[in-house]
Amino acid sequence: MKRILLIEDDKALRENTEELLELAGYNVITASNGKIGITSAIENLPDIIICDIMMPEVDGYGVLENLSNNEKTKHIPFIFLSAKTEHKEIRKGMDLGADDYLTKPFEEEDLMSAVESRLAKAELLVRLQDKTSKEYGVSENEMRTIHELKNFFDDNGELTNFKEGEHIYDEDTRSNKIYLVLKGLVKCYNMDPDGKELITSLAKADDFLGFTSFLNNVPYQESATAMSDVELAGISKENLQEILNENKTISMELMQLLSANISNIKAQLLQMAYSSVRRKTAQTLLQFADVMNTKPNEPIRISRNDLASVAGIATESLIRTLSGFKKEGLIAIEGRNIQIMELKALQYVN
Repeated sequence: MKRILLIEDDKALRENTEELLELAGYNVITASNGKIGITSAIENLPDIIICDIMMPEVDGYGVLENLSNNEKTKHIPFIFLSAKTEHKEIRKGMDLGADDYLTKPFEEEDLMSAVESRLAKAELLVRLQDKTSKEYGVSENEMRTIHELKNFFDDNGELTNFKEGEHIYDEDTRSNKIYLVLKGLVKCYNMDPDGKELITSLAKADDFLGFTSFLNNVPYQESATAMSDVELAGISKENLQEILNENKTISMELMQLLSANISNIKAQLLQMAYSSVRRKTAQTLLQFADVMNTKPNEPIRISRNDLASVAGIATESLIRTLSGFKKEGLIAIEGRNIQIMELKALQYVN
């Protein structure tokens, strides 16, 4: 049975997460702060560590740094668990050597997926250590995680900035770069023959942008516009191809990421095709709250046209539905701002 060390100062979250992991068949050890967590990690040598960032005594960064400098614990997979989703905070954790991160609140399947993938990868790396680097083409400098690829974009990419409302690229223009969003929110969309905009995806900080094809000069299949002030780091497709050719692990992780994006788009299309107007509106509000990293009781500032475009409904229908939600006490509206008042109720709107 695999052993997991969970370091989390929030008692309710710690107990709930512990229960989820135990039900999945893991042996779970818990620690209520970073100082206790460091001692527990050294004494118990778990197979994987899940650690909050903001904690008393020693924060998550301190835990990771301490364990990374210990010969007994430096190879243990480490997952950050935090409400922080700013790129600079994620980057700090990845620079210190974290393998992955989960943002609160997280879904059970996200937790299990992160744990299972990191345990599987750790086992694979142990096997690879028994083989020669020449046989497997593995070097000490090889990128091993998608986060290291993102760090490469951040360190080596060409930085560009766009103001809210500015076009980043247009459909049918030639694409020679792939981007990483460092700051802000980007909408990708298509225009139908009548000039109606349909948003196909939203890209937030730490998301890739512009994956039309790995081939140069292939036209973009959609347009992209900044929904807030945006900063991008871009590298050429040729450069990316070289990286993927030399780093097979990164290639597989990127394929998994792109496959997940396709699955999300399919789910969005099914929602647009079969859900009621009320459910489309509710799910779109929740989607924007998620990608904009909106805290509880913090308003979402978004245009009604953009909301309607993502939901796949007429703007007039969306406005009527929002008015209904307001009367029911599910949301509060002030100008462009929409505040979610009853999160759970909105999740189960039919």
